[in-house]
Amino acid sequence: MSALKLKCTFEEMSSGASWKMFGSNGCFELRDGSVVKVNSSCATKENKSCIVLRLQNITNIWTGTYECGFTVGSIRHTAKTHLGVAPLPEHISMKATPSTVDCSNRPSSDIVPVIVTATVQYHNSYQVCWRYKKTSHSNTSSGNSLRDDYKMEDSLQVGYKMAISCQKSREAHFVTVTFKNIKEQEKRARLDIPVIYESELFCKEDEDLWPKTPDGDTVIKHTCPDGRLGYQSRTCQNNTWQPVFSSCVSKHLLATLEAAQLFIKGLVSSQEAAVDIFEGLRNSSMADGDSIGKMADLMASIHILDVMADASESIVLQENVLPDFINAASNLLEQTWDGVNDSIIHNLSSRYLRSVEGLVKNIRINGNKELSTHNLELKLCPGGNCRLTLFDCTIHLTTLSWVKTVAVKNLTDKLQNNIPNTTPSPVLISATLKNTEESPVTVRLDFSKKQHRSPELLCVFWNTVERRWSEEGCVVKRDFDGHRSCLCDHLTPFSSLMVVSDTSTESLDVLTTVGLSVSVCALLVFLLSEFAVWSAVVTTNLSHVRHTVMVNIALFLLLAHSTFLASSSLELPDEWCRIMAVCKHLFFLATFAWMLCLSVVLVHQLLLVFRPLRKRLFHVLFGIVGYVCPAIIVGCSYCYCKYTDEPYFDHRCWLVSTAPFQGSLYAFLFPVSAITLTNLFCVVVVIVTLLKSQVSEGSKETAKSILRVLVLLTPVFGLTWLPGFLLHTMDADDRLFLLTAYSFTILNSFQGLSILLTGCFADQKVREELWKVFKKDKKRAAKLQQQT
Repeated sequence: MSALKLKCTFEEMSSGASWKMFGSNGCFELRDGSVVKVNSSCATKENKSCIVLRLQNITNIWTGTYECGFTVGSIRHTAKTHLGVAPLPEHISMKATPSTVDCSNRPSSDIVPVIVTATVQYHNSYQVCWRYKKTSHSNTSSGNSLRDDYKMEDSLQVGYKMAISCQKSREAHFVTVTFKNIKEQEKRARLDIPVIYESELFCKEDEDLWPKTPDGDTVIKHTCPDGRLGYQSRTCQNNTWQPVFSSCVSKHLLATLEAAQLFIKGLVSSQEAAVDIFEGLRNSSMADGDSIGKMADLMASIHILDVMADASESIVLQENVLPDFINAASNLLEQTWDGVNDSIIHNLSSRYLRSVEGLVKNIRINGNKELSTHNLELKLCPGGNCRLTLFDCTIHLTTLSWVKTVAVKNLTDKLQNNIPNTTPSPVLISATLKNTEESPVTVRLDFSKKQHRSPELLCVFWNTVERRWSEEGCVVKRDFDGHRSCLCDHLTPFSSLMVVSDTSTESLDVLTTVGLSVSVCALLVFLLSEFAVWSAVVTTNLSHVRHTVMVNIALFLLLAHSTFLASSSLELPDEWCRIMAVCKHLFFLATFAWMLCLSVVLVHQLLLVFRPLRKRLFHVLFGIVGYVCPAIIVGCSYCYCKYTDEPYFDHRCWLVSTAPFQGSLYAFLFPVSAITLTNLFCVVVVIVTLLKSQVSEGSKETAKSILRVLVLLTPVFGLTWLPGFLLHTMDADDRLFLLTAYSFTILNSFQGLSILLTGCFADQKVREELWKVFKKDKKRAAKLQQQT
């Protein structure tokens, strides 16, 4: 690659000057690009008009006649010169026949003949030199060049005959071909030839395309379906063929890519050419590509965006390219990005974002223009205070200059997420200044309400240099009504990350599902048992109160566990998820409210023995505590969240904590904590009373009595939730965190079973009545059997 400078001068003052090139493909007006640099500010007193052409990294396409011209009035004065280029091949395609040397069934003394061919495009005469391994074989009997040079043709294919020994060797077998032009400049390419020795692992021949191949090698075949160019590769790994990776790109897309490469060089860099490039990209992105080449087409399309973004840094693009560009970029995000590993996806998505942002920044837009597609939206802010809505996000801008904003959907999940335990929002917003001058700017982003289900929100921007999310310059701001937004002091691609604080594991999820299922069945049995023995066991006001409270506890806990199972096992839409969250909130609160009633009954029975409960007072007081209070708490918290736009529920259909002591979750935690502490105090009262009444008995009997009280009262007083409160204050990295999580899950998921055992089967009177019912049913069944 070399550089060239051409200077053209004219004695008179001219109204315009330009350079043209006449090559084999036609006439082109030369403009600034990656190869072409045109400078017309070189005039002197003697030469009042001047234009300089600089070419760098010259290749064969720059061969031709160069004409400079100066326009004076209607007359154009020209001068010409010819440029010859001694190029090197841009690409050398090598192929071996056979592609793999199979020595697995041959003696070590055998020699296998191999023919290697190298194909290049025509351009000039080349000298060709072949080398096998590190030694030249051009003049030996084991290999010789079929052709040392060639003349102008459409393409050139040269071959080399060689022989590979089956004697096992650790050295790799490879051939190197060198093309040398008349300027003694060289271009090399290397081809490795795999050899399968005896007792080595290999993949068997698969169809006609994939030959027998040693384990660990990759086969490349330059064969593609009709309408595509490129190659397909397949790796043999662990004695098994891996999926085929296709780099076969659509011919139309390759033509568009070639036009983009000429555009950036400055050879064909007119506005009409830019329009054609983006139109071709849009048409290709709309085509229904086959599964073989869709990923290759996607890579080529992003490469085109890359090239045009780089070209826009030095070549002016007008706004008439915008519709095709925006539509093409949107269509690329409609496609499925699969068939490659995550690192490639991360690289492609970062390049895509960089290109889209660069093009939006550099394309000249006159006036206030808006464009909207399925995955991209473009809007402009003319300066001052602007409020723009892009998709479901609102951006507030305060700036002195025009700002271009573009929102992108379906991209954030493809970018590498370097912040653990977070999920990116679905929309990314990029803001760039319309003009290049610096201007102070303040950006505030209001994301959709769906993203506010997360208890914690991070405001981030995408660092295109380091290819990672960063929080630098962005903070989360909370308005007076509790609404969260992102405030940033710079212009970059913005988004938000929702912190995923779900600490559940697969084993905990399974344990929860099994435990709740058992609890639901146990609570159903409890309610049926109460119904069966109600008239027999409810004989006094005290027994009526106790059993009524137990039935309410079991009923609301059954409803709470059922809704929990339903919401955790089904993918629910937002409306149903909200209903489930409200139901769980209400049912669990009502369960604890009736547990409080039970503790009140127990303490009253112990301390106020001679003041029995009145049934009417019970119905009024406990009805308010068990039914009205939970409904009021749930209704108030729901209305507050709806009125203030605070999130009420999250993706798990449960309450959320937006900040310490803020959020709908605390409308559950505060009353439940108060009830649990009250119930714990009642248990202490029972134990103290028990200790006073058993002073004369031994310590062993007293310990048994205390243990029995704890076993019987812990599930019905909700004390199994105490590990949950501890879990809420612990860090996930704490050593005891997992133990506490398992303890909480086991105690509460099987709470229904505990209530059945302690509230039903542990009660002697209930147990006796159930046995009577069972024997009566058994006798009835026997009598019916005798009658039949």
